Amino acid sequence: MTKGGMESVEVFPSEGKGRGLKALKEFLPGDVIFAEPAYAAVVFDSLTHLICHTCFKRQERLHRCGQCKFAYYCDRTCQRAAWLNHKNECSAIKRHGKVPTENIRLAARIMWKIEREGSGLSEGCLVSIDDLQNHVDSFGEEEKKELHADVESFLEFWPPQSQQFGLQYISHIFGVISCNGFTLSDQRGLQAVGVGIFPNLCQANHDCWPNCTVIFNNGNHEAVRSMFHTQMRIELRALSKISPGDELTVSYVDFLNVSEERQKQLKKQYYFDCACEHCKKKIKDDVMLAVKEGESKPSAEMVKEAIQFSKDTLEKINKARMEGLYHEVVKLCRECLKKQEPVLGETNIYLLRILSIASEVLSYLQMFEEAADYAKRMVDGYQKIYHPNNAQLGMAVMRAGVTHWHAGLIEAGHGLICKAYATLLITHGPSHPITKDLEVMRVQTEMELRMFQQNEFVYYKMREAALKNQKIQVMPEPSNEASPSLFHKKE
Repeated sequence: MTKGGMESVEVFPSEGKGRGLKALKEFLPGDVIFAEPAYAAVVFDSLTHLICHTCFKRQERLHRCGQCKFAYYCDRTCQRAAWLNHKNECSAIKRHGKVPTENIRLAARIMWKIEREGSGLSEGCLVSIDDLQNHVDSFGEEEKKELHADVESFLEFWPPQSQQFGLQYISHIFGVISCNGFTLSDQRGLQAVGVGIFPNLCQANHDCWPNCTVIFNNGNHEAVRSMFHTQMRIELRALSKISPGDELTVSYVDFLNVSEERQKQLKKQYYFDCACEHCKKKIKDDVMLAVKEGESKPSAEMVKEAIQFSKDTLEKINKARMEGLYHEVVKLCRECLKKQEPVLGETNIYLLRILSIASEVLSYLQMFEEAADYAKRMVDGYQKIYHPNNAQLGMAVMRAGVTHWHAGLIEAGHGLICKAYATLLITHGPSHPITKDLEVMRVQTEMELRMFQQNEFVYYKMREAALKNQKIQVMPEPSNEASPSLFHKKE
């Protein structure tokens, strides 16, 4: 079964998984298999005044809807583009007197679209909203209570003049959101800012070592002529060569976890037992739990103690980060690394997690040389674990490259930025804002490297003078979140 704009893929019955997507033609790494606009999408409750409600970009100055005083937009272009979806929401918020939660808002937007267009196949959709999995029958007691509360709140918010839906159907929509809500990120790709429903994407099954990746593209409304504007969308991109008939898979969770932990996470959040090749054979588990080799190989008791110390420290670090105590975070990281380094191998995930936090926080505190050392060790470990075309690996290498540049390590910095650029060309594509920014960095560091190779002394003098004339560029404040996961789960 294919539909307009989706001629290269087909929905098929996948053994043990229900439905799946398969390719109808060959794809090479970096090819866009399909792009899909959101069926419905909303900004997270905590960010409604900071993020554009149309393109989900973070902007310093946003225009507020003059009627409901709730929705914010980059400009009039984004506001006009949003009106079809915001019109009913706007009047409902005014009538209700308060803004409901993101779950209620997303359910309402889905219902209003169904009211306008019906619940059958929309243009470009392979499946209807009615056919999406809701897994309500698999909900635990706590989830059922939350579902009941959401339905009650929805009924209070839903206008009496709008089409009325039965309780079972409303529960189905909330189940669909719980299982299929896709995380939307800002234009930097580092912070989760919203959630949306993409019916075609929902048909792609999980694999811990997938052949595709999903990238959110905020679109572009900046061109003077509207014909050059591009729509907010997700892009399913090939990570490796895909032949006709191959199933298209994506990873619902970060690979940086042993197979047992990934399986637990998938069972808890998505209600299935992962039986992919990497989980069945526990591929790379030994790499992720590596210990020091050689004559002084640690005992099992020492390894157990170091891992428990790491877990306890990570809890303390999370608490300190939540309170903005970044110097305390650095102190905890240094203490933990002293305990880890004689025991854990360079690819051990507990060591890599501490290195990642330490490099990020030290960069923010302008302690770039120490940050660069940790970032390099982190990237070296990641490269032995992740698929070479993994988007999270590419972003980590990019951050490491920028950290090295700030530390004045131009050769290593340029090398890392070039590696990141090669990865992101495949995962994000050349027109994505992150890739474009990285291309600018690549060109700049290449020029600086040439200067450095000609005369190191002159290079550092010119660099020092240039930095003195600029306001110090502060690295982004460390986020308390992990990298945005593929699908959004209500906390």
